[in-house]
Amino acid sequence: MTAYEGPPSGSIRVLVADDQHLIRAGLRVIIDAQADLRVVAEAADGAEAARAATTSRADVVLMDVQMPGVDGIAGAQLVHQARPVARVLMLTMFDLDEYVFGALRSGASGFLLKTTPPGELVRAIRATYGGGMLFAPSVTRRLVEAYVRQGPAVSGVPAVLGALTDRELEVFLAIARGRSNAEIGAELFMGESTVKTHVTRILAKLGLRDRVQVVVLAYECGVAQGPA
Repeated sequence: MTAYEGPPSGSIRVLVADDQHLIRAGLRVIIDAQADLRVVAEAADGAEAARAATTSRADVVLMDVQMPGVDGIAGAQLVHQARPVARVLMLTMFDLDEYVFGALRSGASGFLLKTTPPGELVRAIRATYGGGMLFAPSVTRRLVEAYVRQGPAVSGVPAVLGALTDRELEVFLAIARGRSNAEIGAELFMGESTVKTHVTRILAKLGLRDRVQVVVLAYECGVAQGPA
């Protein structure tokens, strides 16, 4: 993972979406204590979060999964429709499979438990803002277990991936294993700038928004085998 260099100007603008006022207040205290982070809005459900993300120009949305009305999974989809540049980091008390995969399919960039220590939460916000993917250890285990349960990888290349060159397919599979650009470069003997170029082409060819959607597609195609 590349070193965090901070936002290009000002602070990372964070929106906190949770139906419990005390939770929102606690998260605000943690976030606003950081020089490079600032809570710019709060919301009590997913629909409100989508509206607030636009008006507040939020960079990162901390989204509770379980909320009355429009929940966090649907809320993440609404946020991406209303403000595509915003990154969504899901927060929940539970690491159930349906939440994990629902969050992934909604385009979330990470999934953390509410028991995550404040320091790790802060680092997760920065990593998410920087375009990274971040999952709680227990969530990562569930993803790996799901890959194992689905059986061996399919033989050959699925038709949906046919547009990729051999090199792009290698990069695609590395992304699906959770590798950073630096790690992919080291594995495939490429410079990090070259990896970034391949990633950009992969996303464009497959019509994907980000690396999270790469992981979801790899899982659905049966070509992902979990981190090695």
